[in-house]
Amino acid sequence: MRQIIECVPNFSEGRDHVVLEAIADAVRSVEGVQLLDVDPGKATHRTVFTFVGEAEPVIEAAFRAIQVAAQRIDMRQHSGEHPRMGATDVCPLVPISGISMEETVQYAHRLAKRVGEELQIPVYCYEAAAMNPQRRNLAVVRAGEYEGLKEKLKNPDWKPDFGPAEFNPQSGATVIGARNFLVAYNVNLNTTSVRRANSVAYDVREKGRIKRMGDPIDGDIVLDAQGNPVWEAGALKSVKAIGWFIEEYGIAQISMNLTDITVCSVHEAFDAVCASALRRGMRVTGSELVGLISLQAMIAAGKHYLRLQNRSTGLPERELIRIAVKSLGLDELKPFDPDKKIIEYVMAEGQSKGLVGKTVEEFVWETASESPAPGGGSISALAGSMGCALATMVANLSSHKRGWDAQTSYFSEWAERGQALADRLLYLVDEDTRSFNRIMDAFQLPKTNEEEIAERKRAISDATIYAMEIPVQVMESCLQGFEICKEMAVRGMSSSASDVGVGNLMLWAGLQGAHLNVRINAKSVKGNSKGDELLQRAGEIERLGKIEYELIAGMIQV
Repeated sequence: MRQIIECVPNFSEGRDHVVLEAIADAVRSVEGVQLLDVDPGKATHRTVFTFVGEAEPVIEAAFRAIQVAAQRIDMRQHSGEHPRMGATDVCPLVPISGISMEETVQYAHRLAKRVGEELQIPVYCYEAAAMNPQRRNLAVVRAGEYEGLKEKLKNPDWKPDFGPAEFNPQSGATVIGARNFLVAYNVNLNTTSVRRANSVAYDVREKGRIKRMGDPIDGDIVLDAQGNPVWEAGALKSVKAIGWFIEEYGIAQISMNLTDITVCSVHEAFDAVCASALRRGMRVTGSELVGLISLQAMIAAGKHYLRLQNRSTGLPERELIRIAVKSLGLDELKPFDPDKKIIEYVMAEGQSKGLVGKTVEEFVWETASESPAPGGGSISALAGSMGCALATMVANLSSHKRGWDAQTSYFSEWAERGQALADRLLYLVDEDTRSFNRIMDAFQLPKTNEEEIAERKRAISDATIYAMEIPVQVMESCLQGFEICKEMAVRGMSSSASDVGVGNLMLWAGLQGAHLNVRINAKSVKGNSKGDELLQRAGEIERLGKIEYELIAGMIQV
């Protein structure tokens, strides 16, 4: 499996596009690295870059970017709203797939060592890569910022992990680490007061605030037995937050780092800020994402706000994202483009969207062309997907029928199941065509000697077996789809009975069509035990499917 990591360096430059483009060019110069996002901020005078790829190319790209930043950014001339201590302020590596956190830490240390030795920049390691437990927290490492760095480096306790313990006036110091996926998220308030914004930030962040007697802002500080201030924890775990004023927008914001969105999601953070602001006489007007966010986080937010409305959550992916954007106010300050802000969508940019990305007209004419694919297998998967979609539609309509509010969650659960099946079958539309192309590729293999002939024969057999497995999966999904149809025939809106009936017909067509594809491919692998097993399984699914189809057809009253 490929070891994929994400790198999210923050550079102390948010205004000079020439400098930012030079850094971007350094990242792009490394083959195998994909630059996903560049998010500059004028008021913060800071830009967040996001790029991904296999581990080795990513750390090479990170080094080149840090090198350009060291050459082009002069910290002696820098000022901005965001805390910072160097030209490259922080450079975290994030494991995405095929790589453990422990392995990612090793790459972080390699990068830190190279930056320290070759660029002569003091480097501290943080989070999972921290070599000193006291340096895990970025805020602790960055305390004093650039202005306090010269004195800090004189303290033996703050000797850098890599690089010289000497002040580099142009580049400052850099913090390099390894961490889990972090979301940088700002919530907008209808105030210009940093003090009041901070009061909200202290309410919600995990660290909380110093406890005071009487007035929570101006009261006397409560001390423990050792004379240290007593801290009151905030409402949210795995959240760091401060308040600041953004002159560019003329508003105060709560700037948050959600360090583990499995612990605190974006929508939970937003709701907590809304509640705190309201208690303090303020109102949240929207929010913004800095950098990228995962698809799952956006889907979870969309479903959360639909549940609050007592609406069905069984909607298509793009609709759930639209609900999330509007509910969180992500488009208040500037347009929010999911294709540029959701990491999975950005990574897919430029890749073929296959058959399912075509318009209906394009799909039909592609099918009608002289090309043998898409063929009956892809059309069968499409028919099954449409059948599931119709059953899902009935569940969604039924979920908010007047007078049926008590059944919303019931229909929502069925709609989610139906939507998942429809999505699965859409995937199989293209996978069936890919399986056919694998057979064609196998037939093109050389056959000039006995070894090549044997390898070609194996390849054709393996590809044909796979071309049987895909329609069997189509059949299994269609069989599960009948369950959605049957439930909607019994409990769904009576006015949608014809939709259930058509969905039932489409599922039956998809199931039978897929069975035809299994049978025709089975002729090419007679005697193959796996092929015989698939053929037998397909026959059993059709037998069960026919029972379900006829039962549902008998239930439809139109």
